Amino acid sequence: MTSIHETGEKVASNVERVIIGKRQEVRLTLVALLCRGHLLIEDVPGTGKTMLAKALARSLGCSFRRIQFTPDLLPSDVTGLSIFNQKTQEFEFRPGPIMAQVVLADEINRATPKTQSSLLECMEEHQATIDGTTYQMPEPFLVIATQNPIEYEGTFALPEAQLDRFMLRIRLGYPSIADELTILDEQKISHPLEDLEEVLSLEELRELQAAVRHVYVDPSVAEYIVRLVSATRTHPDVYLGASPRGSLALYRTGQALAALTGRDYVIPDDIKTLAESALAHRLIIKTSSSMHDIDPRQVIAELLNTVPVDDTGAAGPDRHGAAALRSQAGAARRGSAGSAVS
Repeated sequence: MTSIHETGEKVASNVERVIIGKRQEVRLTLVALLCRGHLLIEDVPGTGKTMLAKALARSLGCSFRRIQFTPDLLPSDVTGLSIFNQKTQEFEFRPGPIMAQVVLADEINRATPKTQSSLLECMEEHQATIDGTTYQMPEPFLVIATQNPIEYEGTFALPEAQLDRFMLRIRLGYPSIADELTILDEQKISHPLEDLEEVLSLEELRELQAAVRHVYVDPSVAEYIVRLVSATRTHPDVYLGASPRGSLALYRTGQALAALTGRDYVIPDDIKTLAESALAHRLIIKTSSSMHDIDPRQVIAELLNTVPVDDTGAAGPDRHGAAALRSQAGAARRGSAGSAVS
C-alpha cells in the first residue's frame, strides 16, 4: 500500500495548492476517486466547491467537462442527442458533456428534476440510452457535483434516488482566519489553479483503482458495517434508512481510506471516519423529528456511539485493537494476493 499512500499524498498536496486548510475533505475526495464512486460537495456559495473539483481534474490525466446546471437545462444538453444530417440523410449522434472521464456537475440542484434524472443511468450503470441506443461512458468515470443548501432560492432538492448514487457527500465549510489570510495572499496576483499541473496519469489511476479492491476487510469489520447500516433503518427518527448500496459504499471507501493511510487492511476507525459522509445523505428523517431539528448527521453520530464494534456489545480501544490484529492476520494469510497490491 506504500505506492497508493505516496501517490495519494502527491495528489492531495497538489490540490491543496488551491484548496487551503481542507486536508480531510481533500482526502475524502481521493477516496471517492479510488473507489470509482461519485462525489457530492454541498455548501454555501464561495467556499471552494467548484475549485476543489477543478483542482482534482487538473491533477489527473483524464478528459474533463463541466456542465453548468440551470433551470432551463435539458436532458439532451447533458447526455447528447441525434441530429439529422441533410447531406448523408442519416441521424448522427452528438455526444453531450457527460461523455467524459471527469464531469463537474456545477450547482446540480439548480436544474429541474427531469434534467437531474438524466444522470441516474450514467452514474449507476456507466451508460446512457439515447433514442434507443446505449452508449458506454469512458473509464474511469467520475461525477463531481456541487450544490447549494436546499433552502437557497432557485434550487430543487435532489431526489432520494439521485442522492443514493453519490458514494460520498462532503461539506467544506468556511476557512479559518489564518487560512483565509493565506488565500488572500496567494491570489493577490493570479489564481493558483492556473499553474496547477498533472501529477497522476490515467494509467496510474487505473492501477490504483484496481489495487484498492484488494485491501483486506476482516469479517468482523464487514459485520460492523452491516450492523451500522441496519441500525439506520430502525432508528425512531428515521423514515427511510440506508440501502445496501450504503453498506457497499462504506465497504469500498473503507478500503480506499486504509490504502491512503498506508495500510492493506481496514479497521473500525476507518468506518467511523467515513460513516457520516457515506450514509447521512441517504437517510430521510421523519417530519415530526425534523420539526425538532433532528439532522441525519446527528443520527449517524448517535449510532456510532451505540452500535458496538463487535457483536458481543463490547466496544472500546481493546476491541479496536483486536479487530486490527485480526485484519493483519487475515492480510498475512492472503499470501501472494497481499504482495500483489503492495
